[in-house]
Amino acid sequence: MEKVLVANRGEIACRVIRTLKKMGITSVAVYSDADEHALHVKMADEAYHLGPSPSNESYLRQDKLIKICLDHNIDAVHPGYGFLSENSVFALKLQENNIKLIGPSAFSMDIMGDKLSAKDAVKDFGIPMVPGTDYAISDIESAREIARKVGYPVLVKASAGGGGKGMKLVTKDEEFADQMQLAINEATSSFGNGAVFIEKFVTSPRHIEIQVLADSFGNTVYLFERECSIQRRHQKVVEEAPSIILTPEIRKAMGEAAVNVAKAAKYEGAGTVEFLMDNKMNFYFLEMNTRLQVEHPVTEMITGLDLVEQQIKIAMGEKLAFTQEDLKINGHAIELRVYAEDPYENFVPSINILEKYRLPEGEGIRVDNGYREGDQVPIYYDPMLAKLTVHATTRKAALKKMLSAIGQYEIEGIASTLDFGAFVMAHPDFISGNFDTNFVNKNWNPDEIKEIINDDATVAAWIAKTLMAENDQKLRSVII
Repeated sequence: MEKVLVANRGEIACRVIRTLKKMGITSVAVYSDADEHALHVKMADEAYHLGPSPSNESYLRQDKLIKICLDHNIDAVHPGYGFLSENSVFALKLQENNIKLIGPSAFSMDIMGDKLSAKDAVKDFGIPMVPGTDYAISDIESAREIARKVGYPVLVKASAGGGGKGMKLVTKDEEFADQMQLAINEATSSFGNGAVFIEKFVTSPRHIEIQVLADSFGNTVYLFERECSIQRRHQKVVEEAPSIILTPEIRKAMGEAAVNVAKAAKYEGAGTVEFLMDNKMNFYFLEMNTRLQVEHPVTEMITGLDLVEQQIKIAMGEKLAFTQEDLKINGHAIELRVYAEDPYENFVPSINILEKYRLPEGEGIRVDNGYREGDQVPIYYDPMLAKLTVHATTRKAALKKMLSAIGQYEIEGIASTLDFGAFVMAHPDFISGNFDTNFVNKNWNPDEIKEIINDDATVAAWIAKTLMAENDQKLRSVII
């Protein structure tokens, strides 16, 4: 493999290009009109224009991507995440043109891309499932009867897609018909597939996922867990590894379950198996993401592995160079997604020019970044600027390091999620590990936070005020 096209943009394109350079492989970037001067374009060895700024006219144009590959003797495509990363049609088109996809097969994508087919694939492996249906249902009255048997609250969920689209929480019987119809309509609009199913709503859930790697020789390993429970609008914003609550026994059980899910899908490459965990430490299979995850840096920092390098080696037909017994957890890592969003205004995108943009530095601080000072944040794409990840020997030290790194990060010209990240790191529930996926809804009150942080206050000063208000010596000892 001598030449790889990165079919993506922003920080993930930059991150993949860095590993390609490390491996001595020629990197090829693609770009839209909005990204003509983007960082990933400047970093790559070669770069080719795709089209206008909207993604459906550029980054989602399979025909243009394949033509670039054929015209420029490109051996393989790394899709990153988002865009075409889990598109089985694109995977098949690449295969037909003898272009290697650095990722799983179209078969694996199809099996795991639909939540119902995923449930069907893994049901013979004894993997715990959330109570509910494992088949699509469209008749509202039949579905209502199932919801009554399962017991409210329940979730009506789209079989296709993710990100909270086509998912409705129903807490009482009289709301069921309307909410199910809304879920069907939203699923049809978002994914072209109105299939829905019913699941028991797990109260006080934690979102924990397991990273897996599988080669073409039947070797599959799990690279431990990531705690992903700090979310807004069903999307993760803070991730860490390992989870503060898992015992070695539960970690092993979840890891082995994840390996079985990968085997059920005949999986090759890097993938992530997602689980819900209830307040009694029972875990349930949610889905498998057949791509590299946004939060993969925390796994890299606790294992010492480069997951993109592993993806490339697997795609080149190499065996995994290690076994499960070789893998160990080293220290603790925490990641904050730095979005161009205003957390005080319900996390709405903040689209403008980065008038000032300075990144934190230091031992154990990593920034996967896609922007430079003076860049325009485009309106057309996901507003994530970078991922700020820290690593330390203990969770306590990692929290302290993250707060220090946030304090060093300088952004002017747009709103960002840095204040929100500092709030999470300094919150007693996060520090103690006593949190679930409802953390943001329960604790983030923009009006109260605005009173603490005025226009002139720095993040560090705000943290000090938070500590004084809490009057919590344990919390103070972590930060100071």
